[in-house]
Amino acid sequence: MKSFITAWLGFGSFALAAVPGFDISHYQASVDFASAYSSGARFVIIKATEGTTYKDPSFSSHYNGATSAGLIRGGYHFAHPDTSSGAAQANYFLANGGGWSGDGITLPGMLDLEGDCAGLSTSAMVSWIKDFSDTYHSKTGRYPLLYTNPSWWSSCTGGSSAFVNTSPLVLARYSSSAGTPPGGWPYYTIWQFNDAYKYGGDSDTFNGDIAGLRKLASG
Repeated sequence: MKSFITAWLGFGSFALAAVPGFDISHYQASVDFASAYSSGARFVIIKATEGTTYKDPSFSSHYNGATSAGLIRGGYHFAHPDTSSGAAQANYFLANGGGWSGDGITLPGMLDLEGDCAGLSTSAMVSWIKDFSDTYHSKTGRYPLLYTNPSWWSSCTGGSSAFVNTSPLVLARYSSSAGTPPGGWPYYTIWQFNDAYKYGGDSDTFNGDIAGLRKLASG
């Protein structure tokens, strides 16, 4: 799995290389993908689904716009662990924009883990994430990116290190430094560092160079 990520093992402000990117949903009705690309952005993560009933109404237009602008792109799924199994939600995500193909411009799908702990114990939450992750892997050959913040990961999984060797970490921390990653991950793969990207959505950075980003997309 580590070969999917990058050889650059930088931490926070000490990262040896970085590639700008961003993430969006229907809350960003208008996104200037071409200007984002011109400014240096090379990837975008786009909301596709929630639970097993919700499809983001802007997903297709955003995805097409990102593709036309030359951005590496992928979808994300907002988890609702209290409503259905991880497998059911992974399958819904896969059927509605969250798939992966080795075309070199598609990121593995991302599982968005935030909010409360949905009434699950830490062990039950780890099992739920594993159910989602293993289902996604069985259908695509890739493990999903996992988006979380240190507080949520500690509270809801007990700081589990169960995914360190499978899923790349997308770290949400709005600060000038990424700090220490949660869950035993030695480094983040993507860091979301603010919610005010100039061209729409949240600001992200990939922890590596463009070759590493392409490797993540290619498998």
